[in-house]
Amino acid sequence: MRAIHHPSRKAIHRVAALSAFAVSIAIWAPTVALAGAPTGAPTLRTPLVPGDLLVSSSTFQNDPGIVAGKTQLPPGCGGANSPCGTAVTDGTYPYVFNNDTVDGTFGITSKIDLDEITPLGAMFGSIEVPSTQPGMTSAGDQMVTSFSSKSELALNLSPDGRYLTFMGYDAPVDTADVSNASTPGDVDPTNPTNFYYYRVVSQLGQDGKFHFTLTNAYSGDNGRAAIFNDAPGADVYYTAGNAGNGSNPEPKGVVTGAGAQLVTPSTQPESAQTPGQPMPVGSFNVMKQLGYPKEKVAKDNNYRSVTVFDNVLYYAKGSGGNGVDTVYFVDPTGTACPSGSGLPVAGAGLPTTSSLTFNASEGGSKNPGLTPQNMCILRGFPTVSAKTSDDASDYPFGMWFANADTLYLADEGAGDNTFSPTTGGPLGEFTAAAASTTAGLQKWVFDHQTGTWNLAYTLQSGLQLGKPYTVHGYPTGLNAGPGGTGLPWAPATGGLRNLTGRVNSDGTVTIWAVTSTVSGSGDQGADPDQLVTITDKLGATTLPTHESFRTLLRPKAGTVYRGVAFTPGTGTCTFPIENPTCLVGSHTHHG
Repeated sequence: MRAIHHPSRKAIHRVAALSAFAVSIAIWAPTVALAGAPTGAPTLRTPLVPGDLLVSSSTFQNDPGIVAGKTQLPPGCGGANSPCGTAVTDGTYPYVFNNDTVDGTFGITSKIDLDEITPLGAMFGSIEVPSTQPGMTSAGDQMVTSFSSKSELALNLSPDGRYLTFMGYDAPVDTADVSNASTPGDVDPTNPTNFYYYRVVSQLGQDGKFHFTLTNAYSGDNGRAAIFNDAPGADVYYTAGNAGNGSNPEPKGVVTGAGAQLVTPSTQPESAQTPGQPMPVGSFNVMKQLGYPKEKVAKDNNYRSVTVFDNVLYYAKGSGGNGVDTVYFVDPTGTACPSGSGLPVAGAGLPTTSSLTFNASEGGSKNPGLTPQNMCILRGFPTVSAKTSDDASDYPFGMWFANADTLYLADEGAGDNTFSPTTGGPLGEFTAAAASTTAGLQKWVFDHQTGTWNLAYTLQSGLQLGKPYTVHGYPTGLNAGPGGTGLPWAPATGGLRNLTGRVNSDGTVTIWAVTSTVSGSGDQGADPDQLVTITDKLGATTLPTHESFRTLLRPKAGTVYRGVAFTPGTGTCTFPIENPTCLVGSHTHHG
């Protein structure tokens, strides 16, 4: 049974204090069906208050099925493409992730929680997304995430603020290596992971109910983010992710199922869904559009985040050795970027159908791709090849437009865990992370005279980049055991991942973001991270003094934070305002 954590009496009193608006909240207070409950079964209320934040998180469940010196990894290994390795540690967190040394695709599925907090960080409630345990057949719709895939569980509101969407897998909890498995409809015979799982788009509406849609996209890798275009006549998800875990040439299903996808929502239960082939909504080709050497075209389109602003679809890429780590937009007109970089065409609108086709020789005989190329790098953002990236390069993650001329971009940092025990303080310092000038929150401003986006400054104060922090219940000292790195367990902030923001009535913006980490753990994506916030002067073009991040959700051993967004029903608006929904959501916080 899925747990629903009810708000405290203090939190209930907080809502009641909203006076005339409290009645309206009570009227539409959403209900969420129990996992596996039949249609018409009793439902439980859950506290989704407009203007609150939802934070996606996952807590690792120790896996007794992994035994050091005995368990063979990856699961189902032994074929020509899948040599076996023996587990070096058991299934206890965080030591279990030292098994990365014998299984390069190692990960364990885990349950997903959506934690509701006020903008000031007070916890109000938590919803556990339906999931099943190993060996169980689900009686209802469900999904899980992969621990420790750091790029998963981004949260996005639809442009009208009515629906929240995110991505995961149709698999049981405590299943190994799901994030690199093929999808059932697009099996890659060279993939060393020899089993198959659908990827899932989850939609949460104002009624508090989950709706799940299966997809064959992202075979061999993970779906990371989704946003719902529910405009009249549209009704599509735009999704972001990566595909491929095999060799070249990549199969058609991997190429067409990578990167920027268009997924049609299903109204059927998961058990009745039969997903068709992926439908790419965008594609970028570094050879054809920038003149770079041939690469895996599917890996050019390895996207981490997606957003919609002013009827334009944007993507960010910040990882992998192929393509360009930068910000992109989809160009439905095919005219915006003849040289690979440009600006959206006014009035072009959002795509609602897929017109891209597979071309076996698009990127060369061993580099099949898609035609036409209909994505552009946003003018002013980096165009350098990811193959030349270093600690000083950009590693974009989440995006948030404050207005048409201001884009806030989370930068994760390089993930370089070079460590010095003698600098930075009593716990030492991850020196490359501490020295980064690009990691953190980048503010980009559009110059109308030149028609170019420019980096105004990067907010880092308060993040303590590269400075290790201790976490109650988490190991201290060096990760020197079997499969260990020999570096400190204690993580440090390396930058930021997913984020959201709000425009305030006083000319400032407030940003909430999830931190990235660097550490000596077996997998940095498993590190306890944090939710932080900062308020910035919207009109500033030089770094203001006295602006600093503060922590809202502190790190907890075994728990990772992934995405952050406002609750469904918040709408798109500034605070405080004429819109009563926004006023309710503000909880009367006026500065």
